[in-house]
Amino acid sequence: MNIPEPSMLLDEEIYSRQLYVLGPLAMERIQKAKVLLSGLKGLGAEVAKNLVLMGIGSLTLHDPHPTCWSDLAAQVFLSENDLEKNRADASQKHLAQLNEAVQVFVHTGDITEDLLLNFQVVVLTASKLEEQLKVGTLCHKHGICFVVADTRGLVGQLFCDFGEDFIVQDPTESEPLTAAIQHISQGSPGILTLRREDNRNSFCDGDLVTFSGIEGMVELNGCSPRPIHVQEDGSLEIGDTTTFSRYLHGGIIIEVKRSKTVIHEPLNIALHQPRMVAQNHQQAHRAHCLHQAFCALHKFQQLHGRLPQPWDHADAEIVVGLAQALEPLKGREEEPLDEALLRTIALSSAGDLSPMAAILGAVAAQEVLKAISRKFMPLDQWLYFDALDCLPEDSLPNPEDCAPRGCRYDGQIAVFGAGFQKKLSLQHYFLVGTGAIGCELLKDFALVGLGAGGCGGVTVADMDHVERSNLSRQFLFRTHDVGRPKAEVAAEAAQKLNPDLRVTPFIRSLDPTTEHIFGDNFFSNIDGVVAALDSFPARECLIWSSASPLPRQWARNEFEALFQLSAKTINQQARTSLADMDRQQILTLLRLGVLGQHPQTWRDCVVWALGQWQFCFHYGIIQLLKHFPPDKVLEDGTPFWSSPKQCPQPLEFDTNQDMHLLYVLAAANLYAQMHGIPGSSDQTALRELLKLPQPDPQHLSLIFTNNLELTWTSAEFGPEMLKKLQEALEVWDKFPPLKPLMFEKDDSNFHMDFVTAAASLRSQNYGIIPFNYSQSKRIVGQIIPAIATTTAAVAGLVGLELYKVVYGARPLSAFRHSYLHLAENNFMRWVPSAPATQMFNCLKWTSWDRLKVPAGQPERTLESLLAHLQEQHGLRVRMLLYDQALLYSARWSSQKQAQCLSLRVTELVQQVTGQVPEPGLQVLVLELSCEGEEDEMAFPLLHYEL
Repeated sequence: MNIPEPSMLLDEEIYSRQLYVLGPLAMERIQKAKVLLSGLKGLGAEVAKNLVLMGIGSLTLHDPHPTCWSDLAAQVFLSENDLEKNRADASQKHLAQLNEAVQVFVHTGDITEDLLLNFQVVVLTASKLEEQLKVGTLCHKHGICFVVADTRGLVGQLFCDFGEDFIVQDPTESEPLTAAIQHISQGSPGILTLRREDNRNSFCDGDLVTFSGIEGMVELNGCSPRPIHVQEDGSLEIGDTTTFSRYLHGGIIIEVKRSKTVIHEPLNIALHQPRMVAQNHQQAHRAHCLHQAFCALHKFQQLHGRLPQPWDHADAEIVVGLAQALEPLKGREEEPLDEALLRTIALSSAGDLSPMAAILGAVAAQEVLKAISRKFMPLDQWLYFDALDCLPEDSLPNPEDCAPRGCRYDGQIAVFGAGFQKKLSLQHYFLVGTGAIGCELLKDFALVGLGAGGCGGVTVADMDHVERSNLSRQFLFRTHDVGRPKAEVAAEAAQKLNPDLRVTPFIRSLDPTTEHIFGDNFFSNIDGVVAALDSFPARECLIWSSASPLPRQWARNEFEALFQLSAKTINQQARTSLADMDRQQILTLLRLGVLGQHPQTWRDCVVWALGQWQFCFHYGIIQLLKHFPPDKVLEDGTPFWSSPKQCPQPLEFDTNQDMHLLYVLAAANLYAQMHGIPGSSDQTALRELLKLPQPDPQHLSLIFTNNLELTWTSAEFGPEMLKKLQEALEVWDKFPPLKPLMFEKDDSNFHMDFVTAAASLRSQNYGIIPFNYSQSKRIVGQIIPAIATTTAAVAGLVGLELYKVVYGARPLSAFRHSYLHLAENNFMRWVPSAPATQMFNCLKWTSWDRLKVPAGQPERTLESLLAHLQEQHGLRVRMLLYDQALLYSARWSSQKQAQCLSLRVTELVQQVTGQVPEPGLQVLVLELSCEGEEDEMAFPLLHYEL
């Protein structure tokens, strides 16, 4: 089989989030890769989906088996219409639609040695042990990376063999350390001193480093990696610098990440002497039991030609006996297998579950990416995962309830039973957010049948619209959906996955403006809420914790001042007095050129942009240094330019410097967009234009003549100049209104180009380590790096917890918090902590509890409510509040208290707040404090039920 070479064009907009995770070199390798995937049940489909979304060069599917009912519970690309059709053939079309850049083929013959030579990675899922051993031996022989993945009910297995000399070129997810240089001495060894604010960088003895941007000792720039030695004061020995030029200033030191070599055993050896991912002895022993359980299931299938029947105790006992008869694993202490664990695995092994396929499929796909890209450490070599905590402890399913029904949920019924399936179908859930995780969750809801029967359903809410950058992770969306509301598209796609699923979309946010939609009536009719949203405050923390953020902030402010706020000010000048403007507003108007001629041509825009460059990065810095020279000393004798303030240096414009040219190109185009003038992206033509003599930008001459950038205010400018500026604004008002530009993180509109170039040049002024274009876009655009594998795994983990919640009353010990770090093979699950319990008199509560008091018929008065709280709960209310408005205080006068006590509670709320309760309001949420309470005690909210 000859696999065509894949296309090498990378759509950076689609893969933008993924590029922040993997980097351009890894993406280049991924685009060249050819992968063979055998087995297209639920797990195989998840692996395939993730690989196609992430843009591998080509994927060849192989599966000799027809579609059956039990496949539909976890296989996202199959439906009732595909029954008896070949699984690979039926899946190919849907996979190809996920990403037009990925070639998806189907191989219909056997897996032969010649076939394997076409691929860099081979993945087997739902395969027999004999097939695994045969293919694994051939892959190891030819240096082909080999992955085995499998799920059996609520347990999963993953194995990797990347060969005996696999080099991981970038083992960790962390960025290389960088730091600004204060000084480098000549000597043996040369001593490098970091700037004070960069002493926090944790370089270690033996780290390899290189250098960039050093002036003077240029021999270090771009040098081969040098080992360093860290001294007690934080300075660094960097080797012999005796013969190098004298250091002048500037430069950064950059960590060079070390590669690591991985040695993997072939499957035929690793099967009997396994190395497993485990955090402690208990996990290692459980993984050992799971390993032997999978071996016993393979043996059972070999002997009986089938898997154990669902919850068949006779079959389960055979599996337990087969596991106990296996030879002990080499290199492990003799420790008895957990019979109860083996039995439970066997009883539930016939099932095929969507959440398990999502989790194992995500991890398997990530291992494929590691093999292709040589980025991040691969598994060493076995990973076992189980979610047997999803099974109820008190009443396990029975064989009759778990027998096949000839329906799309047979794979799930085999584990949990038909009764539980019915319960799932009657649920009504609210999904908030249909981004990457939201799409994966909605897919899982469709496959498990959540809300797919009776009065059940799923409501989704998302106010965003589909963007091209969503397409590499949010797999319910296609290219033709760009621009449409996410909630609407996701609802349509989910209903195609399962026609019985009832999905109601809302293109709305959840905030006080939509309380009339998402109010008491709404929430009283749903069984649960799943949040799949970004936390914007958390994003802020991540964004601005990066080193040296100020140039990015300054550049973003420049964009808004020059291209948005100034346009709005000029458009509204008839309604705005100059006397009402602050210094910065009028300075921005002057920079915009209102005292000069209105721009008419592209060259006018270029002249303006060049003037801005000179203002910001040359003359502006010179003016600043006139007032605050480098040697300026404060009254107490300390230098003015001392850490954290850096003394700036003016830049000289140079058309051969990429960032200089990019700034002018971007600023000129944005200025042209504001004025409705055609722009240009021709850098060669721009470079030639800038070589011509340029007219003096009058608006900047005026600014510097009057020293406005430092001292000017409207009051100091004088009435004559204010009049001149007002007249100029009136002239501009005769032209069409300016177009204010709203910042968008698009690669084609020059917004990011301007911010990136401005921030980089500002960094150069102040000797700050500049970020590249990609880093600037991530920070300024507030983009969180993301990849399809992580979102799929997280959604699968949520799906497991959903089983427990829907089942009903479960102890806290049944639930799990989960943490996974796919780059470093860190997988943890633990029981959540119980909420803190508070007590007051005879009342005991946690943060989950509410005091519920019915309003009664006729409605009770405030006096009746207070008496009820004292009689039933021993609470003597001191203050009662509604929506922060005080309804009652025990410190009020007797007369005022009496006036309130006689009112019905709803009347009192209306009287105090002036608000009439909305129709359909079912609960008034009241806050209370009580006599005798301790400091910081928080009583449960009082739900006054109408």
